[in-house]
Amino acid sequence: MMKITKRLLVILLWSLALGVMCTGLAARVAAAAEPAAAQGSGYSEKGADTCLQCHTDDGESPVFSIFKTKHTQRADKRTPFAGLQCEACHGPGAKHAGGGDAAAINSLKATSVQSAEERNKVCLGCHSGNARTGWHASAHESNGVGCTSCHTIHAARDPVLVKVTEPEVCYKCHKKTRADYNLPSAHPVRYGRMACADCHSPHGSTATAMVNKPTVNQLCFTCHAEKRGPFLWEHAPVAEDCTLCHHPHGSVYPMRLKKNPPLLCQQCHSVSGHPAVARTGAALPGGAAGGAGYLLAGSCTNCHSQVHGSNHPSGVKLMR
Repeated sequence: MMKITKRLLVILLWSLALGVMCTGLAARVAAAAEPAAAQGSGYSEKGADTCLQCHTDDGESPVFSIFKTKHTQRADKRTPFAGLQCEACHGPGAKHAGGGDAAAINSLKATSVQSAEERNKVCLGCHSGNARTGWHASAHESNGVGCTSCHTIHAARDPVLVKVTEPEVCYKCHKKTRADYNLPSAHPVRYGRMACADCHSPHGSTATAMVNKPTVNQLCFTCHAEKRGPFLWEHAPVAEDCTLCHHPHGSVYPMRLKKNPPLLCQQCHSVSGHPAVARTGAALPGGAAGGAGYLLAGSCTNCHSQVHGSNHPSGVKLMR
């Protein structure tokens, strides 16, 4: 009797679990089918000509500027306008054109009934190679960022692809980075001489912070080649990671340092006495402790000027 009861209990538990799984699956299928049902499956008879009757430059959603982009090159079979034109990206539009319902078309915007994944499939159908091969493992994809969250498809010149205007697109989400670039010591992004994509790969990367080189140091060395070495006498943190001492975006300290010397240096060099001279009033000129020369001006770098490394035979202390 006991054995039969246990078997029945196991069967009941499995039945319950199976029922929950089926209910969840049915809900997901229904949710996935909802956008398709809202949009319908009929294409407009006149293609782009149908769209352009409403989407004029005087309307709420002008699209004429797309004819200045590569997407409308009918002679190139890879482009949308070599096939279904507007509906190659936005999907069947007969229902939308007939009633004007915004939910009856894949607008590719965040307000669309389609999820970010569904909207991105449209773009990735063509743009899936080169730098976008890592998109499916990127931080942007994991956070539900859509391609059109950054790209303006109908613009004659997509702002995110222009060095001067690209940062403003990134700042919509990365607000702290905007603040960093406006600090006294920063990379010249606000002057249009650099853009975020000069260092980061927005479509995905296997490196830290999606930088477009295997390591942070290799990235820094593309511009700061004189710091690469090899050096006869190396400074360990330089060889390990530039960001141990420098802020990558901006800082209130010179040369984007995380702290001013000697405080920066004393994070590692903390032996009592020299080189760890306390930065107090007593150590300044006229004070009782002496050692003022170690703290004024460049502080530690007054003597240890070759902080990134030295090739001088007597440069073991990075002083020459």
